[in-house]
Amino acid sequence: MASSSTTSDYSHSSDVDLVEEAAIRSELVEVEEEDLLKFPEIPAIRIPERSEGSSNNNNNSGSNQNAWSSAFHARSHSTTPRSRQSSPRSPAGFRDNFGLLASSSSNTNHGSPPLQATRFSNLYNNRSNSSNLNSWNFLKIFGVFLRKNPNQQQRGLVINKSKGKTGAAGRVWYRKKRVRGLVVIIGLIGFFFLMNWWMLSRLPDDSALNSNHGFLNVNSSSVRGEWSKFGKGKRPHRVLFSRMLALAAHALAEGESKAEPKDLWLEPLLPVSAWKRCAEVRNWEPNEGRNGYIIVSANGGMNQQRVAVCNAVTLARLLNSTLVVPKFLFSSVWRDVSQFSDIYQEEHFINYLKPDIRVVKELPLELRSLDLEAIGSIVTDSDIMKEAKPSFYLKKILPIILKNRVVHLIGFGNRLAFDPIPFELQRLRCRCNFHALRFIPKIQQAGALLLQRMRQHKPHRGPLDQYLVGPFASSMDQNMHPAKKSRYLALHLRFEIDMAAHSMCEFGGGVEEREELEAYRAVHFPALTHLMKTTKLPSAPELRSEGKCPLAPEEAVLMLAALGFKRKTRVYLAGAHIYGGKSRLAALTNLYPNMVTKENLLSSSEIEPFTNYSSQLAALDFIGCAAADAFAMTDSGSQLSSLVTGYRIYYGDGRMPTIRPNKRRLASIFTKNSTIEWREFEERVRKAVKESKQVQERPVARSIYRHPRCPECMCNTTTDLVSRRLLIN
Repeated sequence: MASSSTTSDYSHSSDVDLVEEAAIRSELVEVEEEDLLKFPEIPAIRIPERSEGSSNNNNNSGSNQNAWSSAFHARSHSTTPRSRQSSPRSPAGFRDNFGLLASSSSNTNHGSPPLQATRFSNLYNNRSNSSNLNSWNFLKIFGVFLRKNPNQQQRGLVINKSKGKTGAAGRVWYRKKRVRGLVVIIGLIGFFFLMNWWMLSRLPDDSALNSNHGFLNVNSSSVRGEWSKFGKGKRPHRVLFSRMLALAAHALAEGESKAEPKDLWLEPLLPVSAWKRCAEVRNWEPNEGRNGYIIVSANGGMNQQRVAVCNAVTLARLLNSTLVVPKFLFSSVWRDVSQFSDIYQEEHFINYLKPDIRVVKELPLELRSLDLEAIGSIVTDSDIMKEAKPSFYLKKILPIILKNRVVHLIGFGNRLAFDPIPFELQRLRCRCNFHALRFIPKIQQAGALLLQRMRQHKPHRGPLDQYLVGPFASSMDQNMHPAKKSRYLALHLRFEIDMAAHSMCEFGGGVEEREELEAYRAVHFPALTHLMKTTKLPSAPELRSEGKCPLAPEEAVLMLAALGFKRKTRVYLAGAHIYGGKSRLAALTNLYPNMVTKENLLSSSEIEPFTNYSSQLAALDFIGCAAADAFAMTDSGSQLSSLVTGYRIYYGDGRMPTIRPNKRRLASIFTKNSTIEWREFEERVRKAVKESKQVQERPVARSIYRHPRCPECMCNTTTDLVSRRLLIN
């Protein structure tokens, strides 16, 4: 009975198992039919157990025809297998559409049903080789899934019941997991695009600043200066640094009730007050100029010509020659026909320098008819190296003067070195610049009106007024109203088209800007254009990172706001035609509405005599900047900024601060304009500017017109006092 019952139970369980197995098979077939529409059929890989391999070594000869290597080719998307087609391990025709080979094990155990490889079944047991797992993972990564082989079904292969149940449950689980995975992936992609949109919307207009080089994106909209034929009309200007400008506006609004920084309108008083002007002291006999005559035709604008005049005075003393009142060449850039007497007081110049050199208004009659070019008395800038030493002139120029009695120096821009120069010759340079050159009364009178209106008719007479406007300084006091003095800031924004073109920098104007500046260089700076074509020069980003580019108006106003100048500060803007016109100045006028120019301060009738005379207009800017309570420059290489700085040092008595930014440091700060907070920006800018206010003696080989703190121009009273005490002791 027991045996019969056991047999009956076994038979019943077998029937149930067969029914369940049939149901599982039908489900698997349905799944395979669906999947076969998506994937090509791949024969199953049969991985033998280690025990199977050891027990069936004797059956290898009978099963070689159905035994194929389990190795496959990992060469994706290739129809050429690595093994040869004639190899018995890789029979032709056993190759799927992907170029992958698969086979059942050569050591098949016929006593147990082989495992069927599907997406849902557990193909490998715990004893499977790790290399086979890696192969399976490889197939999964490339989307290749193993399925039942119909040939194996025809040979009577049966799926293990437990494996089939596990596969059915795994199929349902996998479908749910796949759906969840797709939902997660779609969600992540959507989140990515949402964050990307949000970040782009938060970026300011100037976010195109190149993070590697720290220069403005050249694909932004450009600006066009109103200059000659290059000003073909106004075009929309894209505001740079819009994020920082918004922060600056907010800071200025909050700072109205706060006090300005203590050192904003001051210089380091004690170190500065130790230097006193003494260039007017002479320690030599007058020079009669017996060797001959020197004619100088200076090029450039008013400030370049001023430097050339003082260098010519020094050269005349060096060569014991008579100087003819210098002439000014017509410049295609400045387009001004003004001569020396149209800007400076000629008689004062001649008389003040009598104890030093002999100056005449023109050549003697017998020398005027000479063909100077024919006799070899014409010397141009190409014949003289830049900043040539005195020995060069003694060896090359003096023989020409002795032979022909006259030499004509054409150009003469920066053609005399600052070191080494004898002490008294260096002092003569200072004496010429700070004492011998006085503006004509017409310019002095207009300059006095300019200063009076900048100070809002309040009683505030500056220490430089009498040296700049002469007798008109006293007339200013008569029109003053008794009230608290009104201070003003002068800003020299050196951003004309000639400066932009000569700097070889880029200012956010893209291709159109580059083409415009290249065309301007080709006309006005042909030598520079040739150099750019034949020599590898630093790129625009490199120039900017090295501090070689002038500050744009947006950068200048950010610097002023960071330093602590209040919104109501009166600002005198010096400069000619700003590259980009009024649209480029929008950032300045928005943050500092009390900004004015000489054209705003003077009436049309008052400024009309200076119209079309750029050098005379530059003289008005010189007065407005030199007399200001504080002076800020945007390009330390500008001649106007250099001369104004030196003038303020020489006559300022330590009360005329000058803001000279370190453009290299500012460039590194501006590269972070998209992320830096205002407080950090403010601190870094103030630190960079504070370092430039340090009082120091003129460095070797630097301009004496810009750095007059040296024994030749100014006397250090502290040093003199110590020297006297040492002599007494």
